[in-house]
Amino acid sequence: MELNILYQDFDVLVLDKPAGLVVFPENKTEEETLIDLVIEKYPEIESVGKPPRYGVVHRLDKDTSGVLLVAKNDKALGFLQKQFKENKVEKKYLALVIGHLKNKEGEIKTLIGRAPGDRRRQKVYLPTEPKSETKREAITRYKVVEELKDYTLVEVSPKTGRKHQIRTHLAYLGHPIVGDRLYGFKNQPYPKGLNRQFLHAFYLKITLPSGPEKEFKSELPSDLKNAIKDL
Repeated sequence: MELNILYQDFDVLVLDKPAGLVVFPENKTEEETLIDLVIEKYPEIESVGKPPRYGVVHRLDKDTSGVLLVAKNDKALGFLQKQFKENKVEKKYLALVIGHLKNKEGEIKTLIGRAPGDRRRQKVYLPTEPKSETKREAITRYKVVEELKDYTLVEVSPKTGRKHQIRTHLAYLGHPIVGDRLYGFKNQPYPKGLNRQFLHAFYLKITLPSGPEKEFKSELPSDLKNAIKDL
């Protein structure tokens, strides 16, 4: 598989990640990951950070596509990750959700933590729930882009970076992402030809180690474009 490179300089590699590719292995996996492909092309990145993550600055889920940053040296990795930790990075996603949202825009602010009984999932916790003091605050802003027959296309901006945050928050609103097998409803409808969750990281703005603030954009992949066209 060829890497789709949106931008690169001495410090950073900006990739357009395809859906269906794990970014880096968290458990034992035989399948090829994005970081395997990166190291194949840029062997020097194997000396950045720690395995298995190496220079990966932030993550996207396996079935989420879009803009992803990889640092080419340790100094750049620390510089870029600091901005993510301090919520100074502007990120925007497009998601197709089930049904129509009550409000055309809004903010979801909750606690998020691992779901009891299922280590793969995250869930929203109320402040009054047991063990809620160990959960982390998550903030997601959203606005409706277009209402379709049984679905809504929304632009989503996570203001914090919790695992599965967008997927958890939209499901919490009662409007899970179309094609999301982990957080979706049982027997939920699918647009024809869509074989994954409709979530795409289309925009990212960050200050680079070399000085300038830069914006990176990724076009909606053809499978997601076709799903909308069919609706």
